[in-house]
Amino acid sequence: MNKILVIDCGSNKTKYIEEIVDEFIDVKSAKLLDFKESDLENIAGVIISGAPILVTEVDPTPYIKQLHWIKTTELPILGICFGHQIIGLMHGAFASRMKEDRDWQTIETYEDCPLFNRLPDEVEIMEDHCESISIPEGFELVASSDTCVNEVMQHKEKVIFGVQFHPEVSGNHGRVMIENFVKVTMT
Repeated sequence: MNKILVIDCGSNKTKYIEEIVDEFIDVKSAKLLDFKESDLENIAGVIISGAPILVTEVDPTPYIKQLHWIKTTELPILGICFGHQIIGLMHGAFASRMKEDRDWQTIETYEDCPLFNRLPDEVEIMEDHCESISIPEGFELVASSDTCVNEVMQHKEKVIFGVQFHPEVSGNHGRVMIENFVKVTMT
């Protein structure tokens, strides 16, 4: 159980997630469209990548069906951008279009969250999106920016996190967030 499964939803940044995780623990990768629940065997946690898909323009139902196991698993999960949005939609969030944001933003944390261990209350992160989601039932808002309310959310009872930004390309702060997720999976 010393592996993190990275589900590649088609983002060109997924390789950076894998590189960071591989510094701390073994990585197993699966393409979203080829993913099978048997891929979860002997896995300590799951990271769901971003995707070149707009959930406000395409029907997200096939992706939700593919990842339906999220609602029942006890595995720690981190959703990044598209992964964050799909987790939210599964739990009743609403997606909406927003001004395109493909730049550095400062996010401010409001709640304690394991992803932010060893980080200041405000950090610079890299955005790459034009959609956002509301806070779904069972989750709490962890961090916001001036451009997006739901930058980070965490489930109130399970070990499920979602981040709207891309920690894998957010320098040292982003690397620390991914390392913190890996540490959560090992406890």
